[in-house]
Amino acid sequence: MDDSGQAVLTGVLQAAEDAAPVEAVEAVTGTIAAALHASSVSLLIADLSGRALVRLTHQPAPGGPGRRQDEEAAEVLPFDGGPREQVIRQQSTQVLIGDDRWTVLAPVTERGEAIGLLEIDLPQEPDESVIAQITRTAHALAFVVIANRRHTDLFEWGQRSTPFTLSAEIQRRLLPAAFTCEAGAFALSGWLEPAASVGGDTFDYSLARDLLHLSVTDAMGHGVASALTATLGVGSLRNTRRRGDSLVAQADQANRAVAEHANVPGAYVTAVLGRMDLRTGHCELLNAGHVPPLLVRGGQVVPVELPSNFPLGMFPEESYRSGEISLRPGDRLVIVTDGVRERNAADLDLAAALLEIAHLHPREAVRALSDAVLAAAGPVLADDATLLIIDWYDGHGPRRSTAGADVDRASSH
Repeated sequence: MDDSGQAVLTGVLQAAEDAAPVEAVEAVTGTIAAALHASSVSLLIADLSGRALVRLTHQPAPGGPGRRQDEEAAEVLPFDGGPREQVIRQQSTQVLIGDDRWTVLAPVTERGEAIGLLEIDLPQEPDESVIAQITRTAHALAFVVIANRRHTDLFEWGQRSTPFTLSAEIQRRLLPAAFTCEAGAFALSGWLEPAASVGGDTFDYSLARDLLHLSVTDAMGHGVASALTATLGVGSLRNTRRRGDSLVAQADQANRAVAEHANVPGAYVTAVLGRMDLRTGHCELLNAGHVPPLLVRGGQVVPVELPSNFPLGMFPEESYRSGEISLRPGDRLVIVTDGVRERNAADLDLAAALLEIAHLHPREAVRALSDAVLAAAGPVLADDATLLIIDWYDGHGPRRSTAGADVDRASSH
């Protein structure tokens, strides 16, 4: 990075540090605009639907496009296959030529999690060094957003194009802060397509130094009661995982927690729990009454055979057994909930769909599969449809990516 690029990056970080959380993005974009003599700079954040971008602006005067909350405005820009969507999907910087300006679109991404994009209008054509500088600055902006959204509801409000019910609010708090994660040995991504009345689905993951922990759960029922049962299950699993307990011990404790504390008689949670050794690809899996995981390998999709167990909470004295699988480079492990399989969604040929999207990065694969479920089951689902996809590369170490967040990848069109 040259001196001018270093100066811009330093200015961005200092502006973010000096500003209040709700003003951090404006402060950063103002710094970028001044440094590059840009006529306008905007951060477009990803809508929670995964099918749009949102332009957040501060508008003291009434009027303007989009939703408003006090002096904040959110304009939703649905994906239409155009350049903005392509930047998000392909994670590559693009330069668009207008009548009297050049617009640079750069992905704002952290470890494969597509946070949004940086849109900059310039009065003259940018050279390769400017494009690379903008690409790196957009990557740094991802950390600004991550750091500041912990302190304010502004970003969360902007990303919600439709209001949340109470059960949806509870459910969202059970999901990981980032739906996508890339590392040297693997890339994963999860997605939850909610039903009209939330069906208690969750997914979760956590990285240790040499281990990847993961889970997909589905609590019985719908609405707030289901969300509260899911809270018990996920809370117990996280508690025992953080204590360093084995996979079987996690299931045992969650089983007793749901049975003892659920406020609905007979409540239970189905689950697939996993623990992957990142040095070897050896994966321990436990299926508690859930849809079997699927392995995509060599152009075939096969269910992973595991010992049978009852759902968590169904029989408090029940003991659990896990199974094992060794992943090979190029393998894809897929875990879904029954919302992907039941009722109208059963019309979807899941194996064929998984082979069709086998070339996609997990982040794009979960969304493509979610779209396929909606196409088969209709725009309103009867049950949550949750997906977790893990690609195994081998080679535990520095991160690699084919469509993630490589800050040195830039292309112009």
